[in-house]
Amino acid sequence: MKTKAVRIYGKKDLRLEEFELPAMKDDEILATVISDSICMSSYKAAVQGSDHKRVPNDVAVNPTIIGHEFCGEILEVGSKWKHQFKPGQKFSIQPALNYKGSLDAPGYSFRWIGGDATNILIPNEVMEMGCLLPYEGDAYFMGSLSEPVSCIVGTYHAMYHIPQGTYIHEMGIRKGGKMAILAGVGPMGLGAIDYAIHSPINPGLLVVTDIDDARLERAASIYTVEEAAKNGVKLVYLNTKNTDDPIGLLMEQTGGDGYDDVLVMAPVRPVIELGDAILTKDGCLNFFAGPSDTEFKAELNFYNVHYAFHHLVGTSGGNTDDMKESLVMMGDGRLDPSAMITHVGGLDSVVETTLNLPHIPGGKKLIYNHKKMPLTAIADFAELGKKDAFFAELAKLVKKYNGLWNVDAEKYLLANAADI
Repeated sequence: MKTKAVRIYGKKDLRLEEFELPAMKDDEILATVISDSICMSSYKAAVQGSDHKRVPNDVAVNPTIIGHEFCGEILEVGSKWKHQFKPGQKFSIQPALNYKGSLDAPGYSFRWIGGDATNILIPNEVMEMGCLLPYEGDAYFMGSLSEPVSCIVGTYHAMYHIPQGTYIHEMGIRKGGKMAILAGVGPMGLGAIDYAIHSPINPGLLVVTDIDDARLERAASIYTVEEAAKNGVKLVYLNTKNTDDPIGLLMEQTGGDGYDDVLVMAPVRPVIELGDAILTKDGCLNFFAGPSDTEFKAELNFYNVHYAFHHLVGTSGGNTDDMKESLVMMGDGRLDPSAMITHVGGLDSVVETTLNLPHIPGGKKLIYNHKKMPLTAIADFAELGKKDAFFAELAKLVKKYNGLWNVDAEKYLLANAADI
């Protein structure tokens, strides 16, 4: 079967190509990919090429398919897996396989599977590790977002506290405690707010910061103070650019006590150091944002590590259980990651989008792999719709959902956008 896919050949060398997939083996599954959301991790792989830990050294001659936040449908199932999967099933994939200790992952390491492709061959190790996850939702884009949401779920589970005088690590954020999400209204920050409000363990106080009023206002319109209060969370949005004393401003929200849990959502030294400064006793700082700079450093107060029992954790991705939790919570309506998406495009827009990702404002860039469409901001639909009926209809459909991407808009795009 032929496929069209974006493959990496080296540093900043991505190519959209059409090629033939090998014949499916008995332990493989043939599938079609409907949607993929582009992750900053794909940008890092693109700029690092074979220097990236997950990208093979020989991609110049054996290129691999990029993209790891994808959702699609099974077309054919090899005999080994017929008892577990069937044609027509929707699926999502946990790319962090951890197969025999290897870092190999779909979207980085494999020639025939990745999110930015029309058709793929799912290798045996994906199923062996339980990483091919059935998805029963209506919206393909939700299946794509289950991977980034799982990263958020995982980072909450990785945080911990230790009751004084014990060596017991109580995993997770402090129930009813004080929490801050710094640089917290980017796409992953929005997901972190959603999870903090709607997860089984909530903070009593959640303070979200950024330095952009427009981004803060958008976040506040989606995850409202009123919605948070219904779940027992006092939610506060703050612009730390508007003060000469961000530490004092943040500490004031806690009555001077400090924060039990702090999530740092940007690889920026002053933000990390701010997070460290506002921790309370037994506080946990989670450095969520992975830097591209292998020499990235920031200062921490090690006096407080010793005497105030401060903890530092970091996570890279979630595991399969985190992804299952994400799918369940999205399925029953507790989580809605639609707010993460700010742009939509076709497979023909992937190369340019991936290579320029840090310079494109907004949140997640959602790709529909079988479609040809320039990457387009949802906020621009209405203006484009003045001359184009396709965008006019999309504008109407997102307006019904508070300006957010949704299943009705997806169905219209899949039915009416040009095929690639």
